[in-house]
Amino acid sequence: MASHRGRVHALALTGTALLLVGCATSEGGDTSDANVDADTPVVVATTTWQGAFATAAGAQDVTVIVPGDVQHAPEYEPAASDLAAVADADFVLYSPFEPFAEQITEAAGADAETVEVDLDNSADTITSEVTRLGELFGTGEQAEEWLTGFDSERERISTDLQAQWPDGEQPVAVAQVYVTWAAQLAGIDPEQTYGPDQLSPGDVADLTGAEPQLVFENSHMSTGRVLPDSEAIQIGIANYPGEDLDLIALYEANAHTIAAALNGEETEPESGDGHGHDHGHGEDGGHGGDGEHGEEEDAEDSH
Repeated sequence: MASHRGRVHALALTGTALLLVGCATSEGGDTSDANVDADTPVVVATTTWQGAFATAAGAQDVTVIVPGDVQHAPEYEPAASDLAAVADADFVLYSPFEPFAEQITEAAGADAETVEVDLDNSADTITSEVTRLGELFGTGEQAEEWLTGFDSERERISTDLQAQWPDGEQPVAVAQVYVTWAAQLAGIDPEQTYGPDQLSPGDVADLTGAEPQLVFENSHMSTGRVLPDSEAIQIGIANYPGEDLDLIALYEANAHTIAAALNGEETEPESGDGHGHDHGHGEDGGHGGDGEHGEEEDAEDSH
């Protein structure tokens, strides 16, 4: 896949590397425009999630408002500098569940186009949203190229995880509604889903009655162990990409955590850069655990 270079501003943060299937870099908050196309759109995204969709669609000049180290992005209070950045944008990406969405859209300049983004990490949503954003930005060719690489990587990751099913059989699983995509990435069709509302004792009993081996939990909304009386392994899934704004790296990070669970290890994703997590994988590109199956060692306001 062809490489490209661009700049990413993360307000209140130091500069970070932007890794796509191609390559884009940033050395700090105020990088040179030398490597950014003169006619590239200026995009402001409320979080790294929308920012990652934008970069996948081919945007090179992306500003992210919510700092990457904010665990619960909807709780962020935009500063005056954030709103000033929005005023200079060509496109402002937001999601309606964010409490500050109205502030952001009102701050957009007269020439800015506000774009509501469907935040879901399923392959279908990523494909449709990246394609749509590429058409809006005039970067449809770059978006198509990125999606080709994404499809290939997702297939590789999925095949690798399915190869690690215990005894070669699909595990019984339940999943929080906003992370069913992660179960599907592992080739698993959840027996039941739960959330986003707080679970009642009856809900917990129903989920426990399904006798799951795995619980796919949303790390950004988690309040602890979902099924305290079950021996199911709980898997913390991250929805927000890190400061690198890399959706493929997000898939890799979650796959590493899922692989550990498939091999009997219960772990939360290791701390990485911001909302995302470490992008580790096996030496052969796989997502191994230490077990015998591994090849190696408030509900409406957040997803």
